Amino acid sequence: MKFTSRPAVVLASLSLAAVALAGCSEEAAGGGNDGGDGDAAAACAPGDVKLVGQVRNESNPYEASWLDGGDAFAEMVDLEQDRLTYDADSTKQQEQISQLLAGDTECLVMNILPNGDSDTPPIVEQAQEAGAYLVTQWNKPADLDVADYDHWVTHLTYNGEESGKQIGDALVEEIGGSGGIIALQGILDTAAAKDRFAGLEASLAENPDVELLDQQTANFSRAEALEVTKTLLAKHGDDIKGIWTANDDMALGALEALKAAGKEGEVAVVGIDAVPDALTAIQDGTMTATVSSDGPWQGGIGLAIGYCVATGELAVEDIPTEDRAWYAEQFLIDADNVADFIDPATDESDFACDNVFSRSQGAIS
Repeated sequence: MKFTSRPAVVLASLSLAAVALAGCSEEAAGGGNDGGDGDAAAACAPGDVKLVGQVRNESNPYEASWLDGGDAFAEMVDLEQDRLTYDADSTKQQEQISQLLAGDTECLVMNILPNGDSDTPPIVEQAQEAGAYLVTQWNKPADLDVADYDHWVTHLTYNGEESGKQIGDALVEEIGGSGGIIALQGILDTAAAKDRFAGLEASLAENPDVELLDQQTANFSRAEALEVTKTLLAKHGDDIKGIWTANDDMALGALEALKAAGKEGEVAVVGIDAVPDALTAIQDGTMTATVSSDGPWQGGIGLAIGYCVATGELAVEDIPTEDRAWYAEQFLIDADNVADFIDPATDESDFACDNVFSRSQGAIS
């Protein structure tokens, strides 16, 4: 398993990163476990930490890569990750969380993708009450403050308006600055879907000769995107010059619909996530652009941050306010630079306890 990372990064060896993590943890754990307040005296022994990653499903290649990244981090510290999926079912997700927190939670680290913004508060409250170490990604209500909790370690996401506008601008450029496009939105009860579509709207505001012919949700699903795109192709026909999608799985579904309609390569398509099939499509010219949020890194970094806190190397109270809820770095990928992301170098030093916020782009605004 390779972590997707910045291109042209100088490799730090896995063994050195693992030794650094283990050494810090052993020093922190030397005082025993007698309180759980995050200092060295209350730290978990590294071998006592339980790592859990939870995403919607592994049929989504981005989310599967997230869990693979969690496995790779776990291997670095001689542990295993429990891989959980909940099939985009909020009730199932909450049940899984409740079952986890009904057990031994003293050294439990959870890296969680809440199904929607409204699913985050009960997860946070349960983790806080149980004393588990929680890292969440992507979805949370804007008014839910991480700093109000000491076991909700951090929340990271990406500037969705920025990525939505980036691919919107790339789409506009590809179609020559004018013409009709359609948009496939993600799960509407998520900040990612809302923000990315706002980014498209910002791009369209700057390009009045591009018309949004239609927009529908396909819930971040390739299968749904295939059917929605078929319907919209039948409705709008040759007026569609481009397709904007809120993630790569939907972009790939749209590409399948275009191929079935005999329009492969004739309509520009953009997405977000930089999954392998999307990168291949960009390389072969059937897809225009994507944005990388680096799923394997997300799967690793969430567990790494929680692990560093659980083992006492990182204290929650010492994490800067801007790193309690933060935007992570993302990368626009098109035909000019896609080769750099097909098989990129990895930098395991990202997961050292003194470097886990190295990709922070500042506090969530």
